[in-house]
Amino acid sequence: MNQDIIKGKWKQVAGQAKVQWNKLTDDDLGVADGHREYLVGKLQERYGWAKDQAEKEVDSFESRLQ
Repeated sequence: MNQDIIKGKWKQVAGQAKVQWNKLTDDDLGVADGHREYLVGKLQERYGWAKDQAEKEVDSFESRLQ
């Protein structure tokens, strides 16, 4: 699923993201609003991951949405 589609369907996808990463708050997901870089940054902050690990997590999440 490409980034534009994720942004357009973020309200639906956010619930799946909350299940995937339960340390993210509803506020985190609301502000993310489908913006990949913000989501990567929040994953780094909440889970203590390096940027490359957070990006891999988001890549994996995006591939499962397709």
